[in-house]
Amino acid sequence: MTEYTATIIDTTGIQPYIFGSNRLRENIGASYLIAEATKQWVNQALIELGKPFYFPDPELSEQRQEPHPETDAKPYIEDGNLAAEVIYAGGGNAVLLFTSHDDAVDFTKILSCRVLKKAPGLNLVVAHKKFDFDDQEQPLRQVIDDLMKNELEAKKRQRIPSVPLLGLGVTASCNSTQLPAIGTSDQFDSPKEDKYWVSTEVKYKLKKVNDANKKLEKFFAGVVPDLYEFPLRADHLGRTQDESSYVAVVHADGNSMGDRFQKQSETASTNREYITKMRELSWSVNKIGKDALITVIKTLFNSIQHNSEGAFINWLDTEGQIFSKIELKKNPENGKFYLPFRPLVYGGDDVTFICDGRLGLTLATIFLKEFEKTAADGEKLTACAGISIVKSHYPFARTYELSESLCGSAKKMVREGGGKFSALDWHIAASGLMGSLSDIRKREYQVNSSGTEKNLTMRPIRLKGENEKWQNWDDFEAVVREFNIGDDWRDKRNKVIALREVLRKGSDATKQFLHLYRFVKKEFPSFDHASDDDLKINGWTDDGKGERVCGYFDAIEAMEFYISLEEKP
Repeated sequence: MTEYTATIIDTTGIQPYIFGSNRLRENIGASYLIAEATKQWVNQALIELGKPFYFPDPELSEQRQEPHPETDAKPYIEDGNLAAEVIYAGGGNAVLLFTSHDDAVDFTKILSCRVLKKAPGLNLVVAHKKFDFDDQEQPLRQVIDDLMKNELEAKKRQRIPSVPLLGLGVTASCNSTQLPAIGTSDQFDSPKEDKYWVSTEVKYKLKKVNDANKKLEKFFAGVVPDLYEFPLRADHLGRTQDESSYVAVVHADGNSMGDRFQKQSETASTNREYITKMRELSWSVNKIGKDALITVIKTLFNSIQHNSEGAFINWLDTEGQIFSKIELKKNPENGKFYLPFRPLVYGGDDVTFICDGRLGLTLATIFLKEFEKTAADGEKLTACAGISIVKSHYPFARTYELSESLCGSAKKMVREGGGKFSALDWHIAASGLMGSLSDIRKREYQVNSSGTEKNLTMRPIRLKGENEKWQNWDDFEAVVREFNIGDDWRDKRNKVIALREVLRKGSDATKQFLHLYRFVKKEFPSFDHASDDDLKINGWTDDGKGERVCGYFDAIEAMEFYISLEEKP
């Protein structure tokens, strides 16, 4: 009998911790702290434990005590030379094995102490379980699965949230958390002109901003020229005063990843094979996610042009004239240009980034397309994305919450459609966001009529069109481009905008509108995967569920929030 202890570490309350502030600097620092707590700090806690361990990770320098004199030997915990082995870590959780339950507890104390001191406000939940490594009746995958689904979830439900002392009447409050302030932001990492009161939690978030930037620079090493830097303020994302003051928050998540890992674990015949397969699949997903994000940034770079006035992204019409333009902001201190894009959570299948509102749809679809690669389990990955496009100073927490709901909406469609494709959903908020996503859709995108033409929105949509699935990004993008720069539409922009209200009145009113204003073709731009001409002639088509759906309301709404990233000449 070989008794080990399996330990799982998870973080709770990640969303409010990262996105609870409207200040991008604090979001950046919080995201970095979560990644650090479940990777670098796990490594440091094992070092402080003072016993030999093994922490294999392609992105982590090996700061461990070598248990073997042979440099090419692979240290396994079952060899008897290790006190601990990390199965995988990062992204908000970690799974480890210990030969001693006492070591597992001591490790948890060391890690918890560091989190309490260096990341106040971040909550860890830890579960331990002893098991026999040689017992084939209870393999390691079953132990881990039981820990995650039962003990860890039970601890999350039973956890008593802390109730901090909010201070006395003479105490200044933190602008972001409303907790007692311990200083001002300029003491840690914030421009003096943006000085405000901060709590201990915000202090440590701000202190990690520089480290987060260094990590991002390392992540994009060799990709981002020295002429550019990632912004630390939403106002530096490319907004044009009095013209375009919107930002997009994009949240992308892999489809059925839990099922993928579960299925892969079931192919393992031994505990060691299980550990190897879990690592390989995790590493392959991380690499695919990283490569997809690198492609996003490369595509962005290839579209940036320079002249004597600065740097910009132009979208030209069919006659070579500038149709839409994003001017890159410049850092007056070092002369570098701010990119209109900033990753917040990245490195795997769970990705969140913020960008200029006109780039959200384009960059999200580039990521989804590049993410569709084959992972270590031999199957192609797919993902869904939710894109919230809002005014630049709208509450960030609400914006992220909506992007998560939109991603969930796309995932629901994927599950109902067979589960083997990528999809996206989005919302453009010209003012505020009231109610849930379903409330918004019912209030703003449904026609109050007794007929079958009710649903103005075609969202969510597939990434790619196939088998008469006309609700897909490729067809949708072509329609938006045609509305913006097509020969029959580009000079009739006001009429196209007016068409939105006509579409609310149904097919008959729409056909009359096309004839009345003498459009050359007297039809809409076509969706190539539509099964018949009903859609381009009437603007509406059957949804297969007894009702009719509008195909062009979304496209007209998205016209101002779409820029095609075309390579510079």
